[in-house]
This record gives sequence, structure tokens and C-alpha cells, in this order.
Amino acid sequence: MLLYNNRISGNCYKVRLLLAHLGTTYETRDVDVIDRTNPREELADLNPARRIPTVVLDDGRALGESNAILWYFGEGTRFVPADRYDRAKVLQWMFFEQYEHEPAIAVARFLKTYYGKPDVWESQREQLTKRGIKALRALDDGLGGHDWLVGETMTIADFALYAYTHAADEAGLSLDDYPDVRAWVARVASQPGHVPI
Repeated sequence: MLLYNNRISGNCYKVRLLLAHLGTTYETRDVDVIDRTNPREELADLNPARRIPTVVLDDGRALGESNAILWYFGEGTRFVPADRYDRAKVLQWMFFEQYEHEPAIAVARFLKTYYGKPDVWESQREQLTKRGIKALRALDDGLGGHDWLVGETMTIADFALYAYTHAADEAGLSLDDYPDVRAWVARVASQPGHVPI
């Protein structure tokens, strides 16, 4: 199996983290996320959006979008609940991650820490910070003293949201005001099979 990957991408990290927990072996091919002039021709026939992560399975089929990849590899494992309602709750958190959380925290992290154009970061800092705070508050409220986002064990929803949450400082956001998020981040990082970004 081949993973089109970038080491700084939280979306790629989600996939690497789940695969590490599952003990799945794979190869990687690095794709630049800084140079936006690259048309990513190598992904043209694999993923219509030409985004990473994209995986090419052993049988040659390709799959893109980080949370779809998490679902594919998580299904049938302990990381996707058997209960129908709990599976829907996992999806609820994964949609929240892509719609509310990632567009704020991941974008802020990229612009502040990796893009290399401080003027672009400064022009969007206030708006992205407000959105990031709102997302972290919702995550803290959603955890509400629970160990995991859904049910009594870690699910792919936790993988999806951990990736950028644990790196919020690189987005200029502190977790100091979110005690349940801080405890959860530490809990995820302490699990057997954990690998750093």
C-alpha cells in the first residue's frame, strides 16, 4: 500500500496514526504542501481533488480524503463502534472536524508556522483565531469530562480531531482554557501504538 503523504500535514498524520495503531505496513511518497504552484499530476488519476492524503491500496484502487481513509481502515476494528447511534456520533465529530475545526486550526497552523508569508498570516489571524477558539470550546464541551469523544473507548473520531488539536500551539492557540481537551490530548498520546506527527 502507498500513502501520498506530507510530514507536516495533520490530515496525513491522522492516517499514519491509525495505521500505526493497527500495525499496518505501507510505503509513503511525499507531496509538497508549501508550493501551491505544483499541479500534483501524480495524483490526477488517483484523486480528483489532487489532495493528500491519498492511499493506493494493494489492489491498485485509490482513496482520498483523510476521514474517508480513516473510516475505510477503521471499519471492522475496535475504532468504529458496532452500535448504529455511536457510529453516527463518530461521523458527527468527523464532519465537525472537517467543517469547523480543520478550516480554522489547520489553516491558522499552516499560515503561522509553515507558509513563510507573515503578512498573509497577519491578515487572517484574528478571524482564524476566533474560529479556532470556537472549535476548541465546542470540543471541550463535547468531551464534558468523558475520556473519549464517543462511548467508552477511542474511535476514529478521536484520531480525526487529535491531529490538529494537539498542534494548536502552532496555530497560535493555547489549550490552557480547555481542561477536558488537555486531558484528552494526553490520553490519546499515552495509548499503545501512538506515534508523533
